[in-house]
Amino acid sequence: MDSYLLIESRDALESSDVATYFYDLAAGLAREGSPVTLFLVQNGVFPARRGAQTAALNAVARAGVEILADEFSLRERGIPTDRLDPCVVSAPIDVVIDRLVQGRKALWH
Repeated sequence: MDSYLLIESRDALESSDVATYFYDLAAGLAREGSPVTLFLVQNGVFPARRGAQTAALNAVARAGVEILADEFSLRERGIPTDRLDPCVVSAPIDVVIDRLVQGRKALWH
């Protein structure tokens, strides 16, 4: 079975297709049984804050998607890790390389 790494760099408020397309894609792949990691980077980390559009991310997490937020992007935007929604974990960008080495198919949005 294929496994996936989906990288989201845009804030759901700046681009409407983030939640309606990319989050839905991640959840759909996970529901079909594929291992999926959604890696939030750049402005894509804004929805990871507790109380900031987390309903969409919580739905993705309930589908079985691992949700990670780039620790550098969080620091750049002044978002402390203790303000992240519980479904999101701070992670170094090295995770992207690790997942690619594992053979995950990557999509960047």
